[in-house]
Amino acid sequence: MDSSLNAARRSLELRRVAGERVDVLVVGLGATGAGAALDAASRGLSVAAIDAHDLAFGTSRWSSKMAHGGLRYLAKGQVDVAYESAVERGILLRRTAPHLVKAHPYLLPLTRAVSRRQAALVMAGYRLGDGLRAAARTSRRLLPGPSRLSAARAHTLSPVLAVDGLRGALLSWDGRLLDDARLVVALARTAAGHGARVLTRCRALRLTGGGADVRDELTGEEFTIRARVVINATGVWAGTLDPAVELRPSRGTHLVLGPGTLPGQIAGMHLPIPGETNRFALVLPQRDGRVHVGLTDEPVEGPVPDVPEAPEKDVRALLEVLNGVLEVPVTREAVAGVYAGLRPLLAADGRTADLSRRHAVLTDGGVVTVVGGKLTTYRRMAEDAVDRAISYGNLRAGRCRTRKIPLVGAGPVPSGVPASLAERYGAEAGAVHELVKRHPEEVGLGLTEGDLLWSLLHEGALDEGDLLDRRTRIGLVGRDRDRALPATRAVLDRISSA
Repeated sequence: MDSSLNAARRSLELRRVAGERVDVLVVGLGATGAGAALDAASRGLSVAAIDAHDLAFGTSRWSSKMAHGGLRYLAKGQVDVAYESAVERGILLRRTAPHLVKAHPYLLPLTRAVSRRQAALVMAGYRLGDGLRAAARTSRRLLPGPSRLSAARAHTLSPVLAVDGLRGALLSWDGRLLDDARLVVALARTAAGHGARVLTRCRALRLTGGGADVRDELTGEEFTIRARVVINATGVWAGTLDPAVELRPSRGTHLVLGPGTLPGQIAGMHLPIPGETNRFALVLPQRDGRVHVGLTDEPVEGPVPDVPEAPEKDVRALLEVLNGVLEVPVTREAVAGVYAGLRPLLAADGRTADLSRRHAVLTDGGVVTVVGGKLTTYRRMAEDAVDRAISYGNLRAGRCRTRKIPLVGAGPVPSGVPASLAERYGAEAGAVHELVKRHPEEVGLGLTEGDLLWSLLHEGALDEGDLLDRRTRIGLVGRDRDRALPATRAVLDRISSA
């Protein structure tokens, strides 16, 4: 079936879903919601999936771009959570999204701030994590094991490290996402290919046991979507639709350093946070030359904003940790962009940094709500939510199939396409390449007008925000976004007049 998402398809399916009754209505199109739509549709259920904004508008685009094996949870004694993470990481690497998820090396620099005892404990943790990899049946070919490096070798992988006091580094491997928002887009398109009706700019106003009252945010029209079961997958906003849900949102802030700020950086880095146990800041070089540095873990009180803002104290804290290992410190002026995401942690006593990343599936008044968890385990969260929906609604459906369903773009890459397109689009790179050749004008970060046209024709983008902030990540840096706006608006005008 056709997996393309575009404005014309949205209009057609909006009219259709308003006049029918579906088996499952999924509210929220982050990773978990898009995953639930795919899971339910692939079992043969009729599905509508809606979001008030866009695909990956919320937490799913603000992650650390990691598909990790849960080492931190293992250190806290949460063996089940760590194992679940390792299993789901392996599924992404091997089967469902090998074009979007790759293994990546990470260094923990052994500076004066890291005692020999602490280094031994961390290496023991890395070896336990490697045991989880083996238990999850992820091969060493896909994910190599940990090792200790000399200071010279560490400096080769991370030339920006201060030499004085550096006695080497610990090397580990974990999964990383090329782009977290693109994972969600691939999930939504794969769900559409299995028959799910994926509708952005469609806000749920009220959830009931028999569906939801919704509003088309483009026209203001209100109508009801009837459904046998509703899955509330709105993350940190779940409580606004189901008051029985209690969450403690946690803010994770990231810095975006422009290309050239950390020259020659090849590996990622884990940097111990002073005064904390088993907490590390992450330095992750991106394919576009930028470097992301994160992340904080601070409780958020009060109403949950659509787009969180990162306070200056978070920026200062991350720079302090980063500069503790660098030969040449990064100044505040060198920070090109900042973003923050909110984790939907289950309410409990204690600090948000200590809360479990376990997920929960709750049922109340005919609505199934899935909360907690993390990006790596979106598929398992979706499976559990759909299992509960099937049971609660007495629906006839088969077992979950998503362990073995490749997402759009997984598969052999056509020969002769640029590596940048192959890394971004996987098996679809050939078709994108043809569009790029016809529209090669660069927009930013090596992306062209052809890339934007592909997103409008096939990936459900509707406006400049969709294009710059989610289908591409040009918008993470304000000045890059401003430079890209004229070309982006020209592409939108071209589509609207076609």
